[in-house]
Amino acid sequence: MSPIARLVNRAVHAGWRWVDRAGEIVPGTRAAREFGSFGAGSCIDFPPATILGAGSIHLGSGTLVGRQVTLSVGWGTGEQVLPPRGLVIGDRCILGARTSITAHESIEIGDDVFCGQGVFVTDASHGYQVPDRPVGAQFGASDPVVVGAGSWIGHHAVLLPGTRLGRNVVVAAGSIVRGVVEDHAVVAGNPARVVRRYEPGVGWVGSNGDVRPVLADDLDGLTRAATG
Repeated sequence: MSPIARLVNRAVHAGWRWVDRAGEIVPGTRAAREFGSFGAGSCIDFPPATILGAGSIHLGSGTLVGRQVTLSVGWGTGEQVLPPRGLVIGDRCILGARTSITAHESIEIGDDVFCGQGVFVTDASHGYQVPDRPVGAQFGASDPVVVGAGSWIGHHAVLLPGTRLGRNVVVAAGSIVRGVVEDHAVVAGNPARVVRRYEPGVGWVGSNGDVRPVLADDLDGLTRAATG
């Protein structure tokens, strides 16, 4: 690579980093003020994919939303009446790049929920019951979605309408989930099924009966290591 090409390459990457920082949605920006609420220390990376119905979206504190993420409430632009809290995301959450959360009635994500990349969450889908009408023109009924605090949603998982995850639930990558999942469970597959659950006094019991021990909580140790 020639010296000029190296300089151009360096300038392009420096400019891109500047655009990334300048384009972030953070407290105090005009874009953040359009949200129903936007918590301290939270950030939506640049560029987002789609932000729709921002006034009905509430973002907690210390939450990081990756680039090319869609956060939407409603069926489309120009909708006059939206639920005041159509999409609520708690504190200290992480939403991976290209995640899409589309709420029509209610999606609630608890505190400390981590999502991998490409996760899709919706509380409504299309109907198909009218044979002569395009499926895309048939709006299905909404069914609220709840994701319990402390849960982990793996890469490219799908949470369908009516999903209600308990606390500290693990959803394996690529899983498609509908229905109620109890606290402290691991689900996987399409459709997702419980493959491991925590049983007090026993441990983490797998679907084939194997038991993994409960590990001591070392969050304090991790915090000390991170802070020196």
